Amino acid sequence: MPRVTATGTPLRVAVVGSGPAGFYAAGSLLDAEAPFEVDMIERLPTPWGLVRLGVAPDHPKLKTVSRAFERIAAKPGFRFFGNVEVGRDLTHADLTRLYDAVIYAFGAQSDRRLGIPGEDLAGSWSATEFVAWYNGHPDFHDLEFDLDVERAVVIGNGNVALDVARMLALTPEELAPTDTTEPAIEAIGASTLREIVIVGRRGPAQASWTTQELKEMGELAGADVRVDPAELEGAGAAQDPTNTKRNLEVLHEFALRQPGGKPVVIRFLFFRSPTAIHGETRVESVELVRNRLEEQDGRLVAVPTDKHETIECGLVFRSVGYRGVGLPDLPFDDRRGTIRNAAGRVHDETGSPLGATYCAGWIKRGPTGIIGTNKKDAAETVAALLEDVQEGRLVHREDVSADAVEALLVERGSRPVVYAGWTSIDEVERAAGEKFGRPRVKLRTWDELLDAAEHVAAAS
Repeated sequence: MPRVTATGTPLRVAVVGSGPAGFYAAGSLLDAEAPFEVDMIERLPTPWGLVRLGVAPDHPKLKTVSRAFERIAAKPGFRFFGNVEVGRDLTHADLTRLYDAVIYAFGAQSDRRLGIPGEDLAGSWSATEFVAWYNGHPDFHDLEFDLDVERAVVIGNGNVALDVARMLALTPEELAPTDTTEPAIEAIGASTLREIVIVGRRGPAQASWTTQELKEMGELAGADVRVDPAELEGAGAAQDPTNTKRNLEVLHEFALRQPGGKPVVIRFLFFRSPTAIHGETRVESVELVRNRLEEQDGRLVAVPTDKHETIECGLVFRSVGYRGVGLPDLPFDDRRGTIRNAAGRVHDETGSPLGATYCAGWIKRGPTGIIGTNKKDAAETVAALLEDVQEGRLVHREDVSADAVEALLVERGSRPVVYAGWTSIDEVERAAGEKFGRPRVKLRTWDELLDAAEHVAAAS
């Protein structure tokens, strides 16, 4: 059993980030034999991370994991401080002074770039921006996507690339019962898109999407899916034989389909990489190079050939991965885009542990896995923390208190959103959605979210 102070005083832990990794870490701590108090610190006014702002709106079942997070938030010893940003309102030094330990679980906040000419032309977007926009992220509410084009090209072969392509192809009737934001429903419904091309740099056997996501591309009410059988030749060795076999079966079935006459066509291309995006003032075309696969250091790598082709289009979405962003005073691995760590214990470049500092989720391991992957990941980090408690490397300090946190936030002029403030936002959104038979109508701006949250604070 982990050792605690003689009085049994709970150890106080700050969890920075309120996505799945943060909530699973909080849950593991609050369920431990030793007593803990957990303050969850979140930059946004709303919790749940990518469950709220990353999962596609037409996948409501994936969002039901939030019920487990609600149960964790209801446990004794849990507090939520939304609208509190580490690096703005609090520093790492503040956290290590105010808490017995800190777990960073804030995810991967930026996207990887293609690094090609024309990437910054109007009409060239990251999937991160598009996903955040249609999901109601307050940092992206004022973006304007011009979907009045005939063809869009999506670069990437992961589930997010499929989400982008599928969302672009949904009909108004398919969007109506979702929590897609109103501007996105209007823009997608009025879109003139006739073709969406999904481009992968390697072959279909190396694509990282899940079979269920792939199948859904063939079940859309307003879009036909087409695969040229030649695209499936020379698929290459599978990274995950079982998943790849199922994906290839789906792709072969797509290749046998006859056109259904639907208004939009989704087309898959493999073994191609973008080399340039062309246009005078906005995207007019994307240039691709054909690749061949070569084994290098035990993995298949896409190597460019001398064959090029150009696809005319008005939109390009890059979906080639997320990337973590470091924080001041935290050891960061720029190459991997993660906090330096060993099994969740943060360490410096020499491998020495940074006292009482841990990490979990994407910022620990990189942007891989599904929502559930974070549960095992967080459990590993909490196990390391509990081991440090048991070995006496982590102990409660008498000057660490809940009141000290609140006092410092007041002193800094912060406007924290407590959990009751979030439930107020939740109630407002659900009530608005009920009128239209939707799960919620999201508040999209910082002002709207903070006003809804602070209404509760003022009342109490």
